[in-house]
Amino acid sequence: MGFGRGKVILLGEHAVVHGCPAIAVGIERGVTADAAVAERDLLRLSPWNLELEPDPKGDEPLQRAFAAVLALYPARPSLEVKTQVDLPAGAGLGCSAAIGVAVLDAIDQTLGIERLRADLATAALAWEKVFHGNPSGIDNTMSAVGGVALYRRGDALRTLRSNKPLHLVVGHSGESSSTKEMVASVSRQLQSDPARVNKAFEGIEVLVRNAKLAIEAGDHVALGQLLDLNHTILSSLMLCTTKLDDMCQAARRAGALGAKMTGAGGGGCMFALAPEHDEALRLRDVLGEGSFVAEVSA
Repeated sequence: MGFGRGKVILLGEHAVVHGCPAIAVGIERGVTADAAVAERDLLRLSPWNLELEPDPKGDEPLQRAFAAVLALYPARPSLEVKTQVDLPAGAGLGCSAAIGVAVLDAIDQTLGIERLRADLATAALAWEKVFHGNPSGIDNTMSAVGGVALYRRGDALRTLRSNKPLHLVVGHSGESSSTKEMVASVSRQLQSDPARVNKAFEGIEVLVRNAKLAIEAGDHVALGQLLDLNHTILSSLMLCTTKLDDMCQAARRAGALGAKMTGAGGGGCMFALAPEHDEALRLRDVLGEGSFVAEVSA
């Protein structure tokens, strides 16, 4: 059974696009996949009831991504890959990367190929390039490897260690989000008002560096405060919706140590940091349908 994790960006989204560091975690909710020798190459995706053949020039990105992955296996039989997706698409949780990692993992297992998870992450870039053109590499790496890591574009991921797990509760706003549109919006703001936006990026970088220290020290109270501050800065860049703000405020009122949007914004997901597992379960109930608990060991 192949597996690709989802991911949550704890702090640093958008600023990371412009050279600042970010901190991300791999979560245990994601995508599973099975591959088997078949009469023709085929990709099935549940629960979306999609059935696709690979096509490097196809209209559907999944067709092109599947073709890009299969091209990594020049001498192989035809394969049918079945996936079960347990992440919302376009919600900032790295769904596309998780599918790619799971598909590659399943094919490797079927063909008897042994590959380190870090090498699996590198191979999955072929899939991610179809969706994101020039991906940062953070989604596919966290999907394959998991854990908690500090990332700066162009540098290798730096694993962060702590003796305390992170109790996260992820909530989905139900609003669709476009990473491309949100990144373009921030770029337009940067061009029109560089002083304001660069100040925001500098503030986010300070928060990320302090969050690294808080995670390593197991100081989740301080980490929660930093999450709230990062959310405020992202809101100032017009990335947060009223629904996401309301969900964050509800989580804080219910006892979360901190809460913020995650990913591109404009919809998608938020998350809250709970002090313990039991409180995380209670926050899940507060955030309602589609929310789930993600326990992450650093």
